[in-house]
Amino acid sequence: MDTIDTAAKSAQKPRAPERKTYKGAEIIVEYLIKEKVPYLFGVCGHGNIGFLDAAANAADRIKTISVHHEQAAGYMADAYYKVRHQPVATYTSCGPGSCNLPVALAGAMMDSSAFLAISGNVPTTQFNRMPFQETGRYYQGDFPSVIRPLVKKSFQPTRVEMLPLAVKQAFALLRTGRPGPVNLDVPLNVFQESAEVEIPEPDPQVAQRFPGDPAALDRALDLLLGAERPVILVGQGGLIGEASEALLAFIAQLRIPVVTSPNGKGTIDETHELAFGAIGRNGPYAANEAARNADVLLALGFSFDDRATSAWIPGYTLTIPPTKLIQIDNDAAEIGRNYPAHLGILGDARASLEMLARRAQEKLKSPKTYDAWTAKLRECKAVWDKYQSPFMESDAAPLRPERLLKGLSRVVPENALFATDVGVHHNWIVQLWKQRRPRQLLQSWGFASMGFATCGILGAKLAQPESPAIAVVGDGSFLMTPHILATAVEYDIPAVWVVWNNYGYCSIRDMQLGMFGQELATSFQKDKSKELYNPDFAMLARSFGAGAAKVERAADLEGVLETAIKANRPYLVEVPVDREIRPVGTGTWELPPIPHAEPNFPKLAGLPGAR
Repeated sequence: MDTIDTAAKSAQKPRAPERKTYKGAEIIVEYLIKEKVPYLFGVCGHGNIGFLDAAANAADRIKTISVHHEQAAGYMADAYYKVRHQPVATYTSCGPGSCNLPVALAGAMMDSSAFLAISGNVPTTQFNRMPFQETGRYYQGDFPSVIRPLVKKSFQPTRVEMLPLAVKQAFALLRTGRPGPVNLDVPLNVFQESAEVEIPEPDPQVAQRFPGDPAALDRALDLLLGAERPVILVGQGGLIGEASEALLAFIAQLRIPVVTSPNGKGTIDETHELAFGAIGRNGPYAANEAARNADVLLALGFSFDDRATSAWIPGYTLTIPPTKLIQIDNDAAEIGRNYPAHLGILGDARASLEMLARRAQEKLKSPKTYDAWTAKLRECKAVWDKYQSPFMESDAAPLRPERLLKGLSRVVPENALFATDVGVHHNWIVQLWKQRRPRQLLQSWGFASMGFATCGILGAKLAQPESPAIAVVGDGSFLMTPHILATAVEYDIPAVWVVWNNYGYCSIRDMQLGMFGQELATSFQKDKSKELYNPDFAMLARSFGAGAAKVERAADLEGVLETAIKANRPYLVEVPVDREIRPVGTGTWELPPIPHAEPNFPKLAGLPGAR
């Protein structure tokens, strides 16, 4: 009996990883496969050819996609994670190759998006000799110092035996706590040399979500029940924490108006009767009215950044105090960072909402409503819609921005991935686009990296291939990264780029004109004649092998967009947009010491007391 029991217990033990001789590059590739990483995005170089050799030998198990600029690889990895919440890896070579990646790393870091950035370095035997493309004149192979502020951690294993632990720890770190990119910087010889090691098994992912202190959540619920004008404000933490269903369950019990940060758009279906849009500088009227007039504000996973709060100026988007702030966040550093929290709770957004919903259901015999407060906000929404409606039906050419967004809303399928690049078009999308589903509106918010959507839309499509993928990109951002069309054609990745052609960096042009009364270096024009200039975007796209069309009349917009989406291939649609029309202001923004502007919407809409 003892012998049988011992044998049974032995059979139940997990099998130890097999110890074999592996090249360093093989260790990395095999571990990524164990983590079920489907893609490698990057650019070749002499510093990573050993890694690519191992990737080639595993090509049937992990797909390598070669792009034409390292920044594009980072943007694609960032977007992939934002859609799927599963990381992929990038690969870059030493010197300029890896130095092309930091902008994408910074964007992912500031938006809490995760991927593993594998950077090749010079051989360890050549450290401190200044070989070709060594980073660091006074310190050996020091690319990690270039990016330390932009990643959660940079690992630099200098021996093959160090790789198993480094790659496992890197992968665990990038997705635990607040997600973010992690760097694995590998000298060329470490890719190629061999050692007898065990490739570790991935640890089970930690799935527990801590809701926060139950007593504190009970206090939060009592504050909300006792409020006259409560508002729920959801930041990007609602998307990262996958809190949408929990939010709906909670507002079924307490019928509280919901607003989001611009980067939290999509956490709630923006056509929901209790959804009032995104707050801040470019928020719709009802969103800012809700947030600044709330007596109790429940904020979930929101960092209270300047663009979303009207630069922290009281009375424009927020008035804290006297508004009582209940702030729930899984990052203790965020609680009370920019506003004093009446009640701070360290917890996960989804788990906190789930517990609040359960406590509310236990406490209430029927749902708690705030009818007078909600009715007032619906009036604000009606005023906003009435003002915007005529512009959305305009037949003017070039197209009004409102008309372009209305056309997109008519044509873009509800399940589509919809990405916006950085520029004035981004401000319009925050203000007017109604996002229906979570994790399908993609944007670079904290670092605001131009080119993110232009390139990232391919990563998004690979993450969710069953959905149409549309990127609205400015002419400025598109011209920074047009090479992504070549990648889309090479790998047959269907996506649609809607190029918002307003002949310039018009968000900055508008600021120059508003603050200084003149502009310089913000319009695209021929130097001598001052004639506005842009390439023929449709012809450019065709030269890459993509489909293309240009919208000349507003009446043609929907038909052209439908054709582009149904083509199921890389397709560019150029839309000339009136550059003299600016988003109306319901909030403000400040760049000290320059005075902030007053919101112009109340006056334009003829509201009582407007200045």
